[in-house]
Amino acid sequence: MKNLYSFFLYISFATILLSCNSKPSPDKNAVLSSHSYSSSYKAPAFIHDDRVEKIKKIAPELQKMIDEHAKTKNIPGIAYGIIVDNELVVSGATGYINLENKTPATPLSAFRIASMTKSFTAMAILKLRDEGKLNLSDPVSTYIPEVATLEYLTEDAPTIDIENLLTMTAGFPEDNPWGDRQLDESDQMLMDLMEEGVSFSNPSSYAFEYSNTGYALLGAIVSRVSGVPYQEYITTNILEPLGMRQTYWEYDSVPKEQLVMGYRWEEEQWKSEPMLHDGAFGAMGGLITTIEDFSKYVSFHLSAWPARNGEDTGPVKRSSLREMQTPQFAALNVNATDFSNEPCPLISGYGFGLGITTYCNDLKQVGHGGALPGFGSHYSFFPEYGVGIMAFCNLTYTEAYPRKKIGELLFETIGLQPRKLPVSDILMKRQNQIVDWIQNWNPELEATILAENFYLDQSREIRFAEIQEVLNKAGALHTTHAMEPNNQLRGSFSIEAENGLINIFFTLTPEKQPKVQQLDISFKPTEK
Repeated sequence: MKNLYSFFLYISFATILLSCNSKPSPDKNAVLSSHSYSSSYKAPAFIHDDRVEKIKKIAPELQKMIDEHAKTKNIPGIAYGIIVDNELVVSGATGYINLENKTPATPLSAFRIASMTKSFTAMAILKLRDEGKLNLSDPVSTYIPEVATLEYLTEDAPTIDIENLLTMTAGFPEDNPWGDRQLDESDQMLMDLMEEGVSFSNPSSYAFEYSNTGYALLGAIVSRVSGVPYQEYITTNILEPLGMRQTYWEYDSVPKEQLVMGYRWEEEQWKSEPMLHDGAFGAMGGLITTIEDFSKYVSFHLSAWPARNGEDTGPVKRSSLREMQTPQFAALNVNATDFSNEPCPLISGYGFGLGITTYCNDLKQVGHGGALPGFGSHYSFFPEYGVGIMAFCNLTYTEAYPRKKIGELLFETIGLQPRKLPVSDILMKRQNQIVDWIQNWNPELEATILAENFYLDQSREIRFAEIQEVLNKAGALHTTHAMEPNNQLRGSFSIEAENGLINIFFTLTPEKQPKVQQLDISFKPTEK
């Protein structure tokens, strides 16, 4: 599926014969049994949660941006929405979904979302993995014997496994826009393609390269492992549990008043693009959906954050969603810019049917684009903020919304804030004990809070002298500020003193009763 927005955008079958269907052992990432867990864990939370109010206030400005974008890019129609947690808080549209009939676009218009389908395919694979029905490390040929005869590029290339297909590292060549035109091909065509042999652009497990063919094969695996056609499996196990009742595989199943027609801009005019039926390549780009329906899917992905206690109630586990959202092959872009077009190096990579970008300011963005003849689509969500953006349009291979402008509006203009990690009980306790200890040097307290390495790494005499020097410079201690935790066992805080600020960083051991293994204390005098 052709993707033009960023790196990660570039970024029915019978049941297997019993002789090939031995039950696999679980992957290391598949949690198939319960385990004990901490009842004192505190999940990250929003301090002042005004996200909904802030976003609703900018709704008119968002609509104006969409209108201008449609005009500038000659897009017939756009529908868009912004999600906060499990709520579609802002949605709208501009233009037409059918130029002949002048049918207005709305959030209920059904657009083909193309490669945005890929994450549904990946989710199905992880669901089957979590149920113990396959392993990500299984060779693809276990489920698709036609792949066994492929001629690899090199002798030392690893056997292609399911994870290679998920991460687009099987060695298949980038297949845009060829892959777009295969959407309605038969299952037999896909198997014939494998039997006849494919050309490789890289050895397997060597590099990321965007492959629609790989995701078509994943669809075949879903069918063969589940025993039902891929599309039926996705509908029954993902769409219906999420309440996505306005999502379709075949365009002739869509109510006429909702179906979006696709166009291309050529010779200074819009020309109709023929609609493609669904087929063997549907797993890489076949879904048709609405903004209102797709918002439920984005909300489900957002629900994976933060990691927390509590029952899993979705089609797949929260941990599997987070696994999907973790880059497997990442690359550094030192020439990248942020939403304001200021220099901002970033790391981009591909997970399982999703692209992931982390900006220089640590902002994490997850999502995917999609494009087919007549359509362009994109969605992004920001896990630490619980916010998602999506837009669909009906112009060939076109960016559906001004991504950077809207990002700037959300994260810089109105200043959305991420969740904050609360201070764990043990960090709070050790903080208070450290403040006491550096003032009194109580041996009994030392034995309680200091790890066995502490005085082996540096003698007590030297530790005492260095800390006492800081305290002498600082003068009388006044106020101990709140901890800034890095995680459950590491953090920093400061103490306001007579002559400046004492900065303290410490990290605890992995013992059942965590002790201080590292302690750094420095002094910053008050500027005069």
